[in-house]
Order: sequence, then structure tokens, then C-alpha cells
Amino acid sequence: MPIEMEVVSDACFARIADAVYRHCGISLHDGKRALVQARLTKLLRHKPFPNVTGYIDHVLANPGGPEFIEFIDALSTNLTSFFRESDHFDYLAGQFLPHLLASRRAGNRRIRGWSAAASTGEEPYSIAMTLQHALDAESRAWDALLLATDISTRVLKIAREGVYEPTRAEPIPQHLRVKYMATARGPHPFVQPVPKIRDLVKFAHLNLLDPWPFTGPFDFIFCRNVMIYFDKPTQQKLIDRLANVLGPGGVLFTGHSESLTGIVHRFRYVKPTIYQKP
Repeated sequence: MPIEMEVVSDACFARIADAVYRHCGISLHDGKRALVQARLTKLLRHKPFPNVTGYIDHVLANPGGPEFIEFIDALSTNLTSFFRESDHFDYLAGQFLPHLLASRRAGNRRIRGWSAAASTGEEPYSIAMTLQHALDAESRAWDALLLATDISTRVLKIAREGVYEPTRAEPIPQHLRVKYMATARGPHPFVQPVPKIRDLVKFAHLNLLDPWPFTGPFDFIFCRNVMIYFDKPTQQKLIDRLANVLGPGGVLFTGHSESLTGIVHRFRYVKPTIYQKP
């Protein structure tokens, strides 16, 4: 029988907020109560629990189990789009990549990037298109790879498939859309990055609070619209760890609603939301 969803009590909300914070650092303050209520209502529509408290008891009894993973997936925010905050891609294409490629043509031709909150894939595929266009005819001479991670297994499945409604591709600059997006027509049309773009991206599940199975160095990192969900101590730890895996001269891109104000860091300010490791 579908659950009759009651209002999440103060005690239950506190348990949910504590569990989410402990697992992935996301701070669910009281202003997020309506979001939690709405997402749990949708999640529990076809669950066999008599009430939300019973469901939370079940989920929290097995942290890391499939129900817990689904619970975290449901409460994670995954707003994204192709070429979101486009000035980052303008800087990547117009300034950073040309300088990087010029400095490495005579030697180390390895390029590594990281999209730390890949969501449904639009961000890493936007980066991959930008990178591929910069490499252009030289691409076979370069060892380029983009790591794309997210805490949500649900959105990573969508990202790996890379299949989108045609309207989702509208923000992609025309010259890149023509080169790098394939279109399937018919009763259910869709667009999908071409194989050489998908091959540039390696998707993996990652909780940013857990130990990372890599040490870098990355040439650039996109960690955008993640820190807004963290408190200051968690932000500080994350920024320290990002600096550790970013190579000298590497660039960190943060979200436009985020700031490093109040955080001790090792970056040189380039322009709003763009920072470079000396």
C-alpha cells in the first residue's frame, strides 16, 4: 500500500540531516525541510513502510546498503546543464588550454581534468567537447582524460548513457554541437555525444568526504555548486584536498554562488570563481 506521507517531524528531520551530514558533508538546514519532505514523498510513494519514521529507521540501520544509497540519491541536488556558467568554458578554451598545450608540445603530452560533481553528465561532456576542440587535429598525439565523479549512482547511470532530449543540447555552442553531438530522429528523438567525446570521460562513483583513490596531478578541476551544501569546516577540508591533487599552475573552477572567502587556501585569484595553484 502506498505510504500516506505525514509531515517530517523535527526529530525525524534532525536524524535525516545528521545522517546526510555524516555521510557526505551536505548540510540540510531548516530551510531545506520542504525539499526533504518533497523528495521523501516521491521516494516513498511505492515503498512498503507505514510511515516515514519507519522508513528512516530501516535506512539508517544499514548505512551503505542499497536503501541508504537510494536515500542519499534522492536527497542530492542534481541541477545541471550543458555549458552552465559559460564563462568558465570561455576561459578554459580561450586562455588556459592554449597556454597548457603550447607549454607541453615539446614534452609531456598528458592532460588530466576532473569534474567533481558530474551529475547527469552535462558538465563533463561540455568540458570534453572544449578539450577535444582545443586538441583538434593533434588529438592522437595527446594522452587526455577527464575523470567525472558524483555521489549519486542514479545520475551516474544517466551520465554514462549520455542520452538527452534535444532541447538539452541548445546551450551547446553551434560549432561544437555540430561536431560533437549525434542526433537520433524518429518518434523519440534524442542527442548523444559522439564516441570520441564519450571516450574522453571516465565516470566513477565518489563521495568527496571519503578517501580518494587517486593523487593527481590534475591540470584543472571543476568543483562547482558543491561547497554551497557544506559548512565552513567541510569546505576548508575539501579546498585543502583539491589543492593537494591539483598540479602546479592548475586551475580550480568553483560555482558562481560559491566563494573562498573565509577559507585559508593556496590559490591565486584569477577572476571570480577561477583560482590557480602557483
